Amino acid sequence: MNKYPTNLRIKKYSQSGFTLIELLVVMVIIGLLAALVVPKFFGHVDKAMQQDAQAQIELLGQALDLYRLENHKYPTTDEGLEKIASYLKKEVPKDPWGNNYTYTSPGEHGDYDLVSFGADSVEGGENNNKDIVSWK
Repeated sequence: MNKYPTNLRIKKYSQSGFTLIELLVVMVIIGLLAALVVPKFFGHVDKAMQQDAQAQIELLGQALDLYRLENHKYPTTDEGLEKIASYLKKEVPKDPWGNNYTYTSPGEHGDYDLVSFGADSVEGGENNNKDIVSWK
């Protein structure tokens, strides 16, 4: 005869843990939360990149103004932004999407035009593809 009662043997060999249903419910809840949070987060990232591009354009504009004060003119389109690198104390930055800023002097909207074409790198666009310009 066995020295352990039958009901004790069942408890000894039963395992505790999560059922498949419980795991699926948790995964669905995490998926719903991610679906709500991620789009809002990426909307803020896009806006931050546009603000960064605008701040860089203003910084480049200040360097261009310093260049004009010392040289009595803005660099030509052919000379480009490389002429102002010494006023920035570093190389001319790329826009937040990794593209070069477009510089034209004389510009259509003033002494010079500085433009970042946004995420799509093409003139025009809306939302994240919107052009960031120096004259607005």
